[in-house]
Amino acid sequence: MLELQPDLGEVHLTRPASAATTRSALEAIKKKFELSAAAAAAVRDASSEKFLHDKGRETTAWPVVSTSVATPDASEPAKPFVVPGGLIDSRGCAKPAKKLWFRGVRPSKFRHVYGLPTRKECCYTDISVVRSGNDGNFCAVNPTFLAIVADTTFVVIPLGMTGRIDFQCCKVIGHAGQLLDLKWNPFDDHMIASASDDCTIKIWKIPEGGLAANLTTFEAELVGHKRKVLHVEWHPTAANVLLSAGFDHTVCVWDTAGPSLLNVIDCHVDMIYSLAINRDGSMIATTSKDKKLRVIEPRSGIVVAEGVCHLGTKCSKAVFLDNNRILTTGFSRHSDRQYAVWDQHDLRKPLAQEVIDSSSGIVTPYYDYDTRMVYLAGKGDGNIRYYEVVDEPPYVHYLNQFLSGQPQKALGFMPKRGVNVGQCEVFRFYKLHAAGNVCEPIAMIVPRKSTLFQSDLYPDTVANVPAIGAKEWFQGRNVPPIMMSMKTGESIHEVASTKSNHRNSITETSTKVQRTNSMHFANGNTPVSATNGTSHALNAINNNNNHNNHNNNNNSNTATQNGTKESSQGGGGHLNNGQSNGNLSSNLTLSAKHSIINKENEQFDNRKLDNNTKKFAFLSQPTIPDYRPQTIIEKSQKTSTNQSTKFHQLQAIFGQQTTNHKDIANLQNNLLSNSRSSSRNSSLENINLLNSENELRKAFSKQAEEIKSLRKSLNGSEKRVRELEAEVKRLQQQLKQHQ
Repeated sequence: MLELQPDLGEVHLTRPASAATTRSALEAIKKKFELSAAAAAAVRDASSEKFLHDKGRETTAWPVVSTSVATPDASEPAKPFVVPGGLIDSRGCAKPAKKLWFRGVRPSKFRHVYGLPTRKECCYTDISVVRSGNDGNFCAVNPTFLAIVADTTFVVIPLGMTGRIDFQCCKVIGHAGQLLDLKWNPFDDHMIASASDDCTIKIWKIPEGGLAANLTTFEAELVGHKRKVLHVEWHPTAANVLLSAGFDHTVCVWDTAGPSLLNVIDCHVDMIYSLAINRDGSMIATTSKDKKLRVIEPRSGIVVAEGVCHLGTKCSKAVFLDNNRILTTGFSRHSDRQYAVWDQHDLRKPLAQEVIDSSSGIVTPYYDYDTRMVYLAGKGDGNIRYYEVVDEPPYVHYLNQFLSGQPQKALGFMPKRGVNVGQCEVFRFYKLHAAGNVCEPIAMIVPRKSTLFQSDLYPDTVANVPAIGAKEWFQGRNVPPIMMSMKTGESIHEVASTKSNHRNSITETSTKVQRTNSMHFANGNTPVSATNGTSHALNAINNNNNHNNHNNNNNSNTATQNGTKESSQGGGGHLNNGQSNGNLSSNLTLSAKHSIINKENEQFDNRKLDNNTKKFAFLSQPTIPDYRPQTIIEKSQKTSTNQSTKFHQLQAIFGQQTTNHKDIANLQNNLLSNSRSSSRNSSLENINLLNSENELRKAFSKQAEEIKSLRKSLNGSEKRVRELEAEVKRLQQQLKQHQ
């Protein structure tokens, strides 16, 4: 029945006729080879592929070759030893040293990101979209404006002006050839660069509130390319630095403030397909028709690395990732679309390369440094794929895709400071439909139940403040971008400046806040005003000054703290009353300080008694409380359609404030009398009025928009009247001729 030859390591076993003999054979094998119970349980007959140790597993089929597992003694997994008699040696069976994870459920907080298209009434419709076959950037967007190419011109639309766009809307006119690229200045939401087929680049300044008429005057014209300009890119950290790539196989570096040409890079031998710049602006990457990817130092023009990226003949694109890596998209030798990840210092071989599909549209990558997600969108496709970038192989993990039935012609993307954090929006595209004159916003959202600020989704992002000047950068200095908080809208260096106890920091902070006045508030697309940023910065400075002067002004500080406490309960958003004014006016005497503090305490006591002051407490930003007397109720401020008019709203906010105006006027007179020659102090003394002025500005801007629209309609009607008059004259002349 059982023959053992230990010297040869063989076991010959003839299948027994009964279960008892089978068990005895197994016991003999277990004893001879010192097998554990679990190892002996895995012994089976290889010829019949059935287990031999119990009846419950006799009918279970099993592969001939079992999975190898790691042994405690060996560094490599032990291979299964097949006994010549037909049995498998399972002595290597042991518990794996490391728990294996199933690759299909890799943990990621972005695994459930989905795309949310916008309703039709919130899209931009009836736009004259360019019908060119180029792969340029025909759509550019920032938190203030949306720019769309329309052949040789482009339209600039305020983001809030959704719906149908008038065919005769105002445009930016100045190029003689077709527009091929548009890019907004990252540090100025009203400045845009346009590249054209006429070999020029023009810098435009969009007026506040949008275009009221056709814009034909440009800020600067950059002439240096000998053939059409294909791509433009603003420097991410240096002010007024622009890079451009043309059909003449050159890359130009410009200073737009001059304007002047800083450098010309002529290392390319064929047409440049794409131009990308890394986050600090120290390196640029280009792909060209010669199938090569190049990493170039833009100031000297030195090629740092060069290699063949994609073997296909169609266009390829490149974008910088973090950790010194580059992602490219292109086509294989067999015209399959693919992407590849490269080390920017070694382009001889890709770190990873994957096939996307077999479509023919050019794939453009969009990378988000904050979430480390890359989006791949093909021209003519209806979907947008998105991946997560990691530091270990395979470096890119597929997450999901946004599917749509409408193919896309071009995509613009919103800077991170313009997304809606209240909706957990991490990215936003503006999709130009290829089959219709529609621009559709698409929000990429991480599903979260909580409505609070999600700090893990929104780390500090790039602010709209330059970190360095053009001259310093061209001399060789590299500076990382200035970051801002997505929760407060304040930049990092602004917060650092408020910690200084020197009085010069007041002027510095005010200047920096004014430079960041276009930063957007975290709860949506509402811009954070410079007034609000100044008040936060000055509060911090005043706290430090009060702490330093505590021993000298104990009584005044006590009164100031009381006034501050009452203001936080009543106003909910004003600058600290006595605390701020007592420290901003260095020439005030102690008695003047006491009088100002007492007046303001009385003012805030009156506000505290009014229940209407809590009406706007739900807002997260400082707002204006309701100053209406209690005798005026809301019902009397309604119209017949139960809707409050704008006149009533303004009257409710600013009307009948005689007492408050008197107190504020007295406060201004006291402050101005003690700071006659200081323009800095005089500008800071009016901070208590800035909140109401901000509301007044908003109302004024709304009225200005209405007047502008009425003016446009009036101009159109006048034009139509002139056309009809000309037609009448023409008909009269024809009638006279016939007579």
